[in-house]
Amino acid sequence: MLFPFFSRLRLINGLTALLALGLSLTAGVAAAQSSQAEVLWLGQAAFRITSPGGKVIVVDPWLRLNPLTPAAYKNLEALGKVDVLLVSHGHFDHFADAPALALMHKIPMYAPGDMNQSAALLGILPPELLPRFNKGGTITPVPGIKVTAVHAEHSSVLVWKNAATGKDETHVGGEPLGFIIELEDGFKIYHMGDTGLFGDMKFIADYYKPDLVLMPIGGNFTMGPVDAAFATREWLKPKTVIPMHYGANPLGKGTPAEFIQALGATSTRVLALKPGEKAEFSKP
Repeated sequence: MLFPFFSRLRLINGLTALLALGLSLTAGVAAAQSSQAEVLWLGQAAFRITSPGGKVIVVDPWLRLNPLTPAAYKNLEALGKVDVLLVSHGHFDHFADAPALALMHKIPMYAPGDMNQSAALLGILPPELLPRFNKGGTITPVPGIKVTAVHAEHSSVLVWKNAATGKDETHVGGEPLGFIIELEDGFKIYHMGDTGLFGDMKFIADYYKPDLVLMPIGGNFTMGPVDAAFATREWLKPKTVIPMHYGANPLGKGTPAEFIQALGATSTRVLALKPGEKAEFSKP
């Protein structure tokens, strides 16, 4: 009567193996996720944000010709997988590498609606990769991630080289945007895009309550350090600010040190990353 014994033994061993496989798969899923969000600055307004659920959001990818982008990230594949692609407006230093990333990962490029209309008519990307939305609109580009388009005080044109003539042409770029990016755990990031001061920054802060603000400080094209400090101190009052949009263009002369000095005593933490550096955040 050995057969029933061996049958039971095989059954136990099989169940043990299945249990081990299940634990292994669970550990793999847990390893792919984190309790924190990771924010990587790549120079100018380019960021790679990795959510606690492992979703990768790329904003304003000017990388290959950006003098501040670390050499490793001038290879677009170094970003790894990309789930969400956001472009705040049509200027080259925000839009340049977005079409290539959209095609590489077969994902939509979310940008000002009229800018995407121009991109579709010019054949820059196929229409299915050029969804349209606008200020006040909220999208869920992937499960667990919400993006709301908000105002930015700037301009936007789309300059594209005509293949037939070899000449650059200027096309409608829509109105520039900022983005409120809400992650799975409710952590909110306000990427301001390129902007000057405008009074509704206070409304955006009061209504959306961002935890982290990615703020231009370079001046000339955007707020300089003094204006950025005023917006931080008087209107936004976030937990943390990461300065951006400085140093890549000689006209963007503002520095984090000038911003911190202008800000004075405040409860806001200024996190001055170097291009290629990352920081982690979690919802309080």
